Amino acid sequence: MILKSENLLFNDDWLAIKGLEDLPPQLLVIVDTEEEFDWNAPFDRASTGVQSIRRQSHLREIYRGYGVRPTYVTDYPVASQPDGYEPLRELQDSGECLIGAHLQPWVNLPDEEEINEYNSYPGNLPPGLERRKLEVLTETITKNFGQRPIIYKAGRYGLGPETYRTLSQLGYQVDLSPVPYYNLRAAHGPDFTNIRPNPYWIGEVGGLLSIPLTRDFFGPLAAFGPPLDGYLDRPLPRRLFMRGILSRMGLLERSTLTPEGVTVEEYTNLVENLIRRGHRIFSLTYHSPSLEPGHTPYVRNEADLVTFIRSIETFLHTFMNRFGGQPTDPLSLRQLLLERARAT
Repeated sequence: MILKSENLLFNDDWLAIKGLEDLPPQLLVIVDTEEEFDWNAPFDRASTGVQSIRRQSHLREIYRGYGVRPTYVTDYPVASQPDGYEPLRELQDSGECLIGAHLQPWVNLPDEEEINEYNSYPGNLPPGLERRKLEVLTETITKNFGQRPIIYKAGRYGLGPETYRTLSQLGYQVDLSPVPYYNLRAAHGPDFTNIRPNPYWIGEVGGLLSIPLTRDFFGPLAAFGPPLDGYLDRPLPRRLFMRGILSRMGLLERSTLTPEGVTVEEYTNLVENLIRRGHRIFSLTYHSPSLEPGHTPYVRNEADLVTFIRSIETFLHTFMNRFGGQPTDPLSLRQLLLERARAT
């Protein structure tokens, strides 16, 4: 693949895939599969516990019932320890999931960089170090799962100027990192302001496929969401709580398709609005430690866990039955989009 620009994040190399309105709504389930750590503490190379991985079975029967094959994008602590990879390998070997790679630099060998917020985004690392870490992760997954990963999601959504070139050279086919309308520059991360929640070919049709998270606006002012979003983050609108006012009035809301910190009613409403506007590709995402209470802010106790699981099951029922949706996975979707491109 040839990428034409040094800054790959927002340029002509991103080929938006449109004209999908004839498809039934397609749903991917993507799980950021990682170790347990304190989200409020500094990054720590020693925080590598993976006991929560065994709890992924909580959703096994639900996913099986709806024909969902989740993708577990797996980081180094999970991929390198038996308590991490063995429960997932059993799911993989039974055909119930796909395994991808999830690069969290601070817990991924080689540990050459200083640990800080800037370096927590893999795309901020020197390209050679980003590549070496990704090579170690790729080979570890290949060894312990028996299959080479070709699906990637950057830890902390941290794409960088050379990430896509490196992924392509290492044989990856799908990236799941972008977060539409999300600007992480204040925290040293990438700026996804110009990314929309539809898939993109990178560089050329049939090359690397980028599938962003499902994150967008809904409400009567949704068409003005992107320009209003930037305005509402300015100091005066923030002081006047204008975003909250518009949300309470039902005029403009912004949401993400996730059970983490978002009610099922809200993200179902988001999806329903996007379907009306012609969107057909949806990605439900969450973090694996949320399936064991106490590891993420979203599931602090058993009652939260019951709500979390019920949220996913309720959404799947609505998506498959009321919305006429279908389950898919990153590789199946890539093949479908490639066949459609070749037929035109």
